Amino acid sequence: MRRHLVLRLASPLIAFGGEAIDNLGVIRDFPALSMVTGLLANALGWDRGDAPAHNRLQERLRLGCVLVPGAQRVQDFQTAQLGKDDKGWTTWGVPEERAGGAGTYAGPHLRYRDYHADLTAWVTLTLLPAEEAPTLEALAQALDKPARPLFIGRKPCLPTDRLVAGWQDAADLCSALQAIVNAQPSQKPRSWPAQWPDGEGSQPGDRVLDVCDERNWHTQLHGGWRPVRQGLLHPQEVPA
Repeated sequence: MRRHLVLRLASPLIAFGGEAIDNLGVIRDFPALSMVTGLLANALGWDRGDAPAHNRLQERLRLGCVLVPGAQRVQDFQTAQLGKDDKGWTTWGVPEERAGGAGTYAGPHLRYRDYHADLTAWVTLTLLPAEEAPTLEALAQALDKPARPLFIGRKPCLPTDRLVAGWQDAADLCSALQAIVNAQPSQKPRSWPAQWPDGEGSQPGDRVLDVCDERNWHTQLHGGWRPVRQGLLHPQEVPA
């Protein structure tokens, strides 16, 4: 059996961001490995420029996720008129100015951003090797008392409650997710979409996909592929 840290990600709006296309900010069905790495690093107070620490945490991190049925997708149209002296706040601590000449200030910023509305996502985490710092216990403490404000994917997506939801002992991530589903009140439909790394258990009817969700924290670009399994988990009766 292996110990897993359980997180509950819930907010009126959540953004599991995908590859941005021009001014369209798309979302994924499940949180990216890089997003969870950034969430944990932010709680620890790490500087975004500390690439070796981020890369190592991402290498060690194994995560699974199951979604409570019933959430919807919405698209937000955003517009902002920025003047020459206006600057935007950034997560890396350096004010962002608008590039280009004077003509770029004639028109507003126009953006479309997709979000998950009223989504609750249960995430199970483990680290390999477990004894290397930071440990799961250190991550749990940091999430409860974060060095900086936390958000789920994008800055407007503030958690509605405590992120740490407890601990789960299980043989693998799929089993840990199944235990979470079993412990929840009965809901309809009784099929919970889930994703976990290949090699961390299997489920009848699941499928193996390759996802590109790892960030090279030196270049700040995503690359490479890792195999994951996606399937539906169904509540099972737990013997008394």
